[in-house]
Order: sequence, then structure tokens, then C-alpha cells
Amino acid sequence: MAELKKVGVLTSGGDAPGMNAAIRSVVRSCIFYGIEPVAIHEGYKGLIDNDLEIMNARSVANIINQGGTFLKSARCQEFRTPEGRAAAYENAKAAGLDGLVVIGGDGSFTGAMLLEKEHGLPCIGVPGTIDNDIFGTDFTIGYDTALNTVVEAIDKIRDTATSHNRLFLIEVMGRDAGFIALNAGIAAGAEEILIPEDQKPIDQLMDSLENSGRAGKTSSIVVVSEGDKSGGVFELSRAVEENFPAYEVKVTVLGHIQRGGKPSCYDRVLASRLGVASVEALRDGISGVMVGVRDQKIVQTPLEEAISKHNAIDSNLLKVADIVTV
Repeated sequence: MAELKKVGVLTSGGDAPGMNAAIRSVVRSCIFYGIEPVAIHEGYKGLIDNDLEIMNARSVANIINQGGTFLKSARCQEFRTPEGRAAAYENAKAAGLDGLVVIGGDGSFTGAMLLEKEHGLPCIGVPGTIDNDIFGTDFTIGYDTALNTVVEAIDKIRDTATSHNRLFLIEVMGRDAGFIALNAGIAAGAEEILIPEDQKPIDQLMDSLENSGRAGKTSSIVVVSEGDKSGGVFELSRAVEENFPAYEVKVTVLGHIQRGGKPSCYDRVLASRLGVASVEALRDGISGVMVGVRDQKIVQTPLEEAISKHNAIDSNLLKVADIVTV
């Protein structure tokens, strides 16, 4: 096993519920194994600015139930340059860091991969993003909580939709991935689900709405992933109004409420498992990988592979969505 004296941990990219639970797990795993944990504030920017803090077990008390990331996260253009990464490494070296745990998404992992390749600092990635689009893990930290937030919001919107015979177009997050839209749409009983992986022509949506009207439906919920390529919810709204003047169409963009809130039990447990796995990987002399969960077992995926590939939508779920939205 590699001798580790100090390990740094940072959060980078978009925040996700459960990141605090992951930080807590990394810190306490380090302490359990006799390693000094070092928190880096504001992601890679903090590494460049030398904003580091030595932690102890009490430093991460009472954060497992908190959303967001208490270490904060920031985009750092300087770190995208070789000079910026060199400055970050010099600070890591001066602080005595023997390894780094990066909690974030593919952009964060790209930074970790380059830092290790260029300067030899061992890095481990922990997938934290609500989009669930990271290859090498069945679930990412924050995804389950975001799903529950979306389903709860759609349930409330449906109360209004049925009370007023309205059609609601609801945009959910998922820039390039439709995991949230597909799963939340099925769970909330949406009449249509539009995702980038299964692009449907607008004409097909119109036919579906017409069939719904014939079937006696007086209100409808259409869930749209923000990455859908039909022009966005407002363009869709105009198209529906033109084709169905009798419809009262409303648009709701759920936006960043999907990123906030207390993490679910699943996300807290997942974050705790992956935090432990990241430290244990470094202890075993393993680096340049992302730790994830496949079939409920901890797995390791090379960072380069986690970055270059994407999780695929379950085709069986697409079939389920088509059947249950009749």
C-alpha cells in the first residue's frame, strides 16, 4: 500500500445534493486510516489561491443532511491553462498533499486527469452531478434527490392542471442527458416525455395531444429535458397554441430548485460509500480513476473513460414510457 500522509478534497462544477456527505466521508475515512485530510475551498480556484484548511472529524459534523457544498464550488478559467495547473500543483506540493479527491462531473474529472498527467499528483474522481450522465456508475451523487424534487413539483403542478383543464410544459435539467426527464416523467405520470436521446418530431407531439383529447383527457403534463432539440419549452408552447387554440398552455421551468434541498437517504449512503472508496483506492496505490457503483458494487473507471463516454438511456424505460402514457 502507498504511504499517504495528507489527502486533499475539493468539490468542483455544479453543486449536487450529497456533496457534503461525500466530503464528510472522505475526511473521516482519512482520519480512520491515519491520514491528515485537507479541505480545498472553491474547487480548483482554491488550489491556485492556496485556500486550504486542515480538517478533523468535528470539522464535518452535522453536514450530512445539508444540500450544496460547504467547501463551495467555482469555475476556474485559470486552471484550464497549463500555467494555472502548475500553480495549483506547486501549492499542493507545498501543502504536502499525497493525493487529491475531486467530487464533481466530467469537467472536474478532466482537470484531475490533466493535473495527474502533467504533474504526477494522484487523483481520484467521485461523481457528483444531478444529471446522472457520468459513465462508469449507475448513479451519481445528487441524482436521486433531484428526481424526488422534480416529481414533487410535477405532482403539485398537476393539481393546478386538472383544476383548470390546462396543458403544462415542464422543463427539467439535463443539458445533454434525459435521465431526469424520463424517470421523473414516468414517476409523475406525464402524458409525454421529450429527451435528447429519443428526439421526437413536433408533429408526433401534436398527434399525441390530439389523441389525448379524443381519449377524454382534459389536462396534460409534458416533461421536457432542457437538452431536447425541439426548440425549447417556449417554442413548443407556441406550436401547441397554434395547433390547439382551445388549449390553455402554461410553461414551468423548474431550474435550479432541482439542485438544492436535503439529500435523500440514497444519496447520503451513496456519497458515504464513494467517499470511503476514494480514500481506500489512494491507499492501495490506485489513481487516475473514478469510483462508482455498478450493480450495487464499488467499481473503478479510468478518468479518461469516464470523461469520453456517457451513460446510455435504458431503452426498456423508453418502452415503459410509451406504454404507460397511452
